[in-house]
Amino acid sequence: MAGIYIHIPFCRQACYYCDFHFSTSMGLKEAMVQAILQELTLRQDYLQGQPVQTIYFGGGTPSLLNRQELETILQRVHELFPVADDAEITLEANPDDLTPAKLQELREAGINRLSIGLQSFHEPHLRLMNRAHNATESFQCVLNAQAASFQNITVDLIYGIPSPDHSLWLRDLELLFSLNVQHVSCYALTIEPDTAFGRWSKKGKFTAPEDEYTAQQFEILLQQMQQQGFEQYEISNFCQPGYESRHNSNYWRGVHYLGIGPSAHSFNGSSRQYNVAHNKKYIDALQQGQVPAEQETLSPTDQVNEYVLTSLRTSWGCDLRKIEKEFGFSYHHSHGTYLQELQQKGLAFIKDEVLYLTDKGKLLADQLALDLFQE
Repeated sequence: MAGIYIHIPFCRQACYYCDFHFSTSMGLKEAMVQAILQELTLRQDYLQGQPVQTIYFGGGTPSLLNRQELETILQRVHELFPVADDAEITLEANPDDLTPAKLQELREAGINRLSIGLQSFHEPHLRLMNRAHNATESFQCVLNAQAASFQNITVDLIYGIPSPDHSLWLRDLELLFSLNVQHVSCYALTIEPDTAFGRWSKKGKFTAPEDEYTAQQFEILLQQMQQQGFEQYEISNFCQPGYESRHNSNYWRGVHYLGIGPSAHSFNGSSRQYNVAHNKKYIDALQQGQVPAEQETLSPTDQVNEYVLTSLRTSWGCDLRKIEKEFGFSYHHSHGTYLQELQQKGLAFIKDEVLYLTDKGKLLADQLALDLFQE
């Protein structure tokens, strides 16, 4: 099985925390759609005939596509690739786009899963982050989607936003649970250098909360999700039973995927491909029949390190026997002492030769994975 990711690099305005590739100018949107169609055609052999189980429109803001643009892209995908009848087809959307009419268009175009960027239900926090929607739209758009018969909805929330205490975060979670969505992705506010927050932080105009504050909100999140019956199947992702994101789970399981659009990545098991993160360069190259991308061949060491980095974040854990069998690395030999330290400190445990992080360890997941990298 395989997946297809399609990057739509346009937004109405720039959120102050975001460092993804996008443009707030819509002037190239029509040409971008044509370039995406061309790239799909040129790369139709990349997945080597594997059935496509998931299609994901990310960005940027894919809900800025109109119905015709969306249907044209999906039609090209179905013409070129063997798409499964029950494929999960996800579209990321901003709340202000999800009018009843727009939702009907999305359903008719073939979208069967919505990923809605709420981020917060608190108006001052939305303004702080320069979101394009308001608090009322955060709540109402989910009701609109449910009324339009979307039965697989995920929403994004951000925690670690500066606040005197945790009461606003608790209120966000209370409102979230009242909506009865199937899936939630929660991310800590991260200050990236090439963002408004990053530039303001460097000048002393913005101060992010202390790590301890953010860690406390993560712990609140875990507790609340467990009480509400949500499964944490990846550090930032929670679902009602049976509703994990098939597309994102495939990333963490090492399933092959094709990335289409500027800045999109592709993975075929032995190499990665990175499209240029520049709209005009991307369009110009595709108009000349070329895919503007760089390719990286993955060594066995690269492959095992990627597996450790992704699997350690999941509920199914990092299989030490798989690493030894498929990549030839024995972790008990190379990192035996460190594995013992992780267990003694309550950061991880090993069961049936699978390494799992504890809730305490999940707070340090990226650093622990780096410490476990092979050299």
